[in-house]
Amino acid sequence: MKAKQIVGITLISLLVFSLVYTGCKDEPKPKSVKPQPTTKVDVVAPEFSADSSFAFVQKQVDFGPRVPNTRSHIACADWLSASLKTFGAQVTDQTLQVKAYDGTLLNGRNIIASFQPEKKNRIMLCAHWDTRPYADKDNDKSKWKTPIDGANDGASGVGVLMEISRIISKQPTDIGIDIMLFDVEDYGTPEFVGDDYKDVLNENFITSWCLGSQYWVKNPHVKNYNPRFGILLDMVGSADAQFNKEKYSGEVASDVLGLVWNTASKLGYGSLFLDQEVDGVIDDHVMLNRGGYRCIDIIDTRPQVMAMGLGGYKFGNYHHTHQDNIKLIDKNTLKAVGQTLLQVIYNQ
Repeated sequence: MKAKQIVGITLISLLVFSLVYTGCKDEPKPKSVKPQPTTKVDVVAPEFSADSSFAFVQKQVDFGPRVPNTRSHIACADWLSASLKTFGAQVTDQTLQVKAYDGTLLNGRNIIASFQPEKKNRIMLCAHWDTRPYADKDNDKSKWKTPIDGANDGASGVGVLMEISRIISKQPTDIGIDIMLFDVEDYGTPEFVGDDYKDVLNENFITSWCLGSQYWVKNPHVKNYNPRFGILLDMVGSADAQFNKEKYSGEVASDVLGLVWNTASKLGYGSLFLDQEVDGVIDDHVMLNRGGYRCIDIIDTRPQVMAMGLGGYKFGNYHHTHQDNIKLIDKNTLKAVGQTLLQVIYNQ
């Protein structure tokens, strides 16, 4: 974009100079020069370090489960906020109190890191940093009410965004970037409560999840915040991950979904970013979309044919179990997601 503008200005300046000069000498005017057509060449994004991203994931897991109202939760939040400040971001620590599905009052903290906050042209990159207080899908029922490490469900998305933050602190993008780390995403209604309350079509069930992003939608960190679009990361570190096109993402931002998946394909990650749609997932992007923000979800889903031939999905076997630990995290998957996002944002 900038190179094209410079070429245009230079040609115009030369034409003006030629016309003035030849006019003074009363000589024939030269033939007009037509700018040669240019082809947009994608900017090659900086290299995404899978090792560094993995280290960010490991650091979160080392704090222990990041469940609201625990010391591990507070300690991890402090580290995330301080780290983003060292990367030169303008950090907003948004403290909040929200009620869980069972009425428990939860102390939460959304962490928003804004790079080049003065720029109006902005994109938001999102993940949740809290962990599930219940291993309610574990095969061992005695562990259902114990918190999980959340290496993939939470820490992987944050690990990718922390590495992106480190990179853009050294090589700024042409646009403003907001890193949105939402809290209290994973405190939703557990498997062991009554079936009536677990009805996925029940609004009470839907809104028992993603409490941090719901709070932010009602209380954005700046007035009149208006990003072009958002990209949410959730469970982006498993070795056997499958990133299918999630239905709700396509309904509100099919152009962004296409951009990300096409970029991944060009980079050679088409075996991870699959060209097939799965049913909608209740995640932070749903709450953002309800608030008028266009956001897609990159999330590990496995297509599944449901009753009556309807297409659905399931999550990996690690989901909401104690299998979701650091052993699950694969650097190649982190690399694929991180490099794809860098290529997208450096070409805006």
